[in-house]
Amino acid sequence: MDRLDELCRRLDRIEAALETLLSQQVQKDWYTTDEVAEILDKAPFTVREWCRLGRVDADKRASGRGSTQEWIISHEELQRIRNHGLLPLPTLRCFD
Repeated sequence: MDRLDELCRRLDRIEAALETLLSQQVQKDWYTTDEVAEILDKAPFTVREWCRLGRVDADKRASGRGSTQEWIISHEELQRIRNHGLLPLPTLRCFD
């Protein structure tokens, strides 16, 4: 009976671990700057600035609040940021 109890406890731990993994594996096609900020543990303002400066490959979409638009970031771009960091700042070209 002890082996059966141990097996039940192990199965309970495995089920709990699987539930945790499944809850973390939610993948979206597109993320808002607020969602990316939370995932990367940054401020939403910081992520918006990265988008504005071209440090992140992001697109604009209608926000549902009149004519304003908001930045959205693809899942692939989020993975690129996690693995390789931000894009370099664009260089300024001066003309004489």
